[in-house]
Amino acid sequence: MKASHNPAPRPSSRHADHGRIVEEGLPCLDSLQLEHLEREFRTWAKDSKRADVTISRKRILLIFLLIRHTGAKLHEVLDLSPLSDIDHDRLIVTFGKSIPEQVRSVPLAHALALEIRDLFTDEAFRNTAGQTLGVDPAFVRRKFYERALACGFPKNLGSPEMIRKSRGVELMQSNMPLPAVQMYLGHSTPNLTSAYVSFSEDEIRVITSSFLQRESHRKTSARNSFFGKITGIRPADIQAEVELTTLDGQIISSVITLDSLHRLGLKTGRLATVEVKAPWVTLYKTENEPLCTAENRIPGVITRIKRGRVNTEYLLRIGPDTELCVITTTDSLRRLELQERDAVWAVFGSYATILRVD
Repeated sequence: MKASHNPAPRPSSRHADHGRIVEEGLPCLDSLQLEHLEREFRTWAKDSKRADVTISRKRILLIFLLIRHTGAKLHEVLDLSPLSDIDHDRLIVTFGKSIPEQVRSVPLAHALALEIRDLFTDEAFRNTAGQTLGVDPAFVRRKFYERALACGFPKNLGSPEMIRKSRGVELMQSNMPLPAVQMYLGHSTPNLTSAYVSFSEDEIRVITSSFLQRESHRKTSARNSFFGKITGIRPADIQAEVELTTLDGQIISSVITLDSLHRLGLKTGRLATVEVKAPWVTLYKTENEPLCTAENRIPGVITRIKRGRVNTEYLLRIGPDTELCVITTTDSLRRLELQERDAVWAVFGSYATILRVD
């Protein structure tokens, strides 16, 4: 891996194959930028010593999470009564109850439903935000603009409308069917048919719910699984090197055959997952990046060591939400004198990876 940088991402443009999700040529945030913005909101929400300010910021965070993950309109979210309109058991949020003809229910990912439920375990937060999220829309927009600017984005890309549209494009690029995306976003006349397949509204809900659970699982990341966006492809005579930028800003290199490149339909901008098996990773106990031929070199901290007579398993924290499992011989543990909380480098080659797309 080349040095693990995380520069402020540049806005990207989306084009015409997204139906009525976003106008041609209109810039919006991609998945990595949305993740960057979400982390900025989370950090900001915790960064106050005043209880009343923390509660206010958590309410803004909740509004952001609902728009970012459900694609809801700002007024739909502000009209919510969270304690009655969010069903954590059925994983559903219902918008528009105040206007019967506009009522619609949207599936929630399990992880998001749990996070929202945890927010309301705080009695002070529940007392202030439980009945209604009614906040001045101008105040919400101002806070959204501030967080976008803090990420290095133009402020207009942090607007509630832009986040909603970006969510729609994100779902389309992840291969959710257009009718499902349209219904998810609450379009008044979703196209429930395509050239080969037609969907009922109930089928669309099942498709959407299943997709959201897979997406949530993928982003929370199984160990040794790197989810991100393809940011570089270098084809050669027989094989191609594919570079994937993860949600943590790491660049992972994977080598695949040209046949696989074409069969998977890979191109820059596509979301993908790179996996590496634990025995294929080597550890270096050094503060500086090791000099070796392996393309992927990732710094981390050992958080757990499980010793066996022959092999030893290490768990490394390599990012805010990412862990890496490494298995080596127990003799290596003795030679390197590794301990928990040691800073190490995890190293593996491009040929030791498996690249997958949905």
